[in-house]
Amino acid sequence: MFELTELQHDALVEIFNMGVGSAANAMSRIVNEEVAMSVPRITFQNRADAAMALGDRESRRISGVSQRYEGSLSTDAVLMFPEEKSLEIVRLMVGDAVPMEELTEMEQEAMSEIGNIILNACVGTLANIFNTELQGSLPNYMVGSSSDILSIGDKSTDDIVLMLHIDFAIEKHRIDGYVAFLLDMMSMHDLRQHIDNYLAGI
Repeated sequence: MFELTELQHDALVEIFNMGVGSAANAMSRIVNEEVAMSVPRITFQNRADAAMALGDRESRRISGVSQRYEGSLSTDAVLMFPEEKSLEIVRLMVGDAVPMEELTEMEQEAMSEIGNIILNACVGTLANIFNTELQGSLPNYMVGSSSDILSIGDKSTDDIVLMLHIDFAIEKHRIDGYVAFLLDMMSMHDLRQHIDNYLAGI
């Protein structure tokens, strides 16, 4: 399995933590509540193991928003929440006055907006720190098992998943979220080179 040195790992956590902070600020403006996000915990797994771990942990369906990024680093980025938490997040966005049936109709659009904000905050921070450009696709909303969500485009299950586990605290709500970056080996080596260049410059 692909591994980073302790220094590379700590640098990547620091970079993603900046992206998560930016995402929290943007989310706070949307839900009109302070949103706190934890320092992300990073793991590397192959796609099949990552799907199994998510399934074992949640044992339920997952809402996912994916975007494809291309540039000096190519990746599918996926934001994931337990399915029952997505309506909870949408409710915080639109308030209590909206009936449940309307809330359900708004779910896809609202979650796509949240995914776009959080994924672009993380990826945008990476691009800024690495002094590069990454072009993202439009967000794609999905609901299914962890295997469904992580099998984007039916690509190789041997691809490496860089998984960020983030705790979201919104008002009195605590929500576990995950951001996954699906990377082939070439992209993983590109990522490591970017980290090394970043470390060399500080």
